[in-house]
Amino acid sequence: MQLVPDIEFKITYTRSPDGDGVGNSYIEDNDDDSKMADLLSYFQQQLTFQESVLKLCQPELENSQTHISVLPMEVLMYIFRWVVSSDLDLRSLEQLSQVCRGFYICARDPEIWRLACLKVWGRSCIKLVPYTSWREMFLERPRVRFDGVYISKTTYIRQGEQSLDGFYRAWHQVEYYRYIRFFPDGHVMMLTTPEEPQSIVPRLRTRNTRTDAILLGHYRLSQDTDNQTKVFAVITKKKEEKPLDYKYRYFRRVPVQEADQSFHVGLQLCSSGHQRFNKLIWIHHSCHITYKSTGETAVTAFEIDKMYTPLFFSRARSYTAFSERPL
Repeated sequence: MQLVPDIEFKITYTRSPDGDGVGNSYIEDNDDDSKMADLLSYFQQQLTFQESVLKLCQPELENSQTHISVLPMEVLMYIFRWVVSSDLDLRSLEQLSQVCRGFYICARDPEIWRLACLKVWGRSCIKLVPYTSWREMFLERPRVRFDGVYISKTTYIRQGEQSLDGFYRAWHQVEYYRYIRFFPDGHVMMLTTPEEPQSIVPRLRTRNTRTDAILLGHYRLSQDTDNQTKVFAVITKKKEEKPLDYKYRYFRRVPVQEADQSFHVGLQLCSSGHQRFNKLIWIHHSCHITYKSTGETAVTAFEIDKMYTPLFFSRARSYTAFSERPL
């Protein structure tokens, strides 16, 4: 399913669409009225031709149970916010808009899309310019995706040790993966492991994963003057509480200099193929070690070579299977 920001301007109707039966009394005066360019205005205009009580949808068949159309507009919009959830699952919102014309109107509510934009870009999206709507901004403005994982695979040949008799030397093919998972609240997870995505992706659904080698941190989006969107992140290892060792408590030990280690990552956000914002290219990777005793920081920058392959996005349906909090 592809999200199109200007779908209302690309779909026209020559007759009243079938569905929930709303607007059956709509009379077409001429052919021009039947070819409305704005689909949202078209549905809203049909709702005005109902009875005195305005309802977004009506049951197709009579039943004794309570229909969702009986709910007040405020309750219905709160349900839609649960559909989007705190994970910004706008894909499910677009699918919900295909149920009927009333749900289509609710799914185009500007307040839902405005809250989604504020959660992604914060104060930098106060103004709509150059976009015409909050929905267009969310779909068109470069951003990282939250309903999956960015994955890269690196393969290289490594020379092994020489045999005991000296007649041959083994060669090993090494493969490992890098996984980066972004969250709408600014958190990020990164993992480098030889395990394949089938076993790793389910573990990265939440930040409370028990994987030991996981790196946690925060990220931010930056758009330079060259109109390129970049992602900068600072990540550290999970802090583990070390148990006290009482075995050698009466022996004097050599003091170990304590230090904090963090990794600084820079990535360029790109689009490839028919998908948008699905590719991350490495532009920076460094290790910062800060010694607590002196406060000095040692920086080691890694050379971005062929070992830093681009990361491509892979959608995980389990990440949006249920909602924990509303938008």
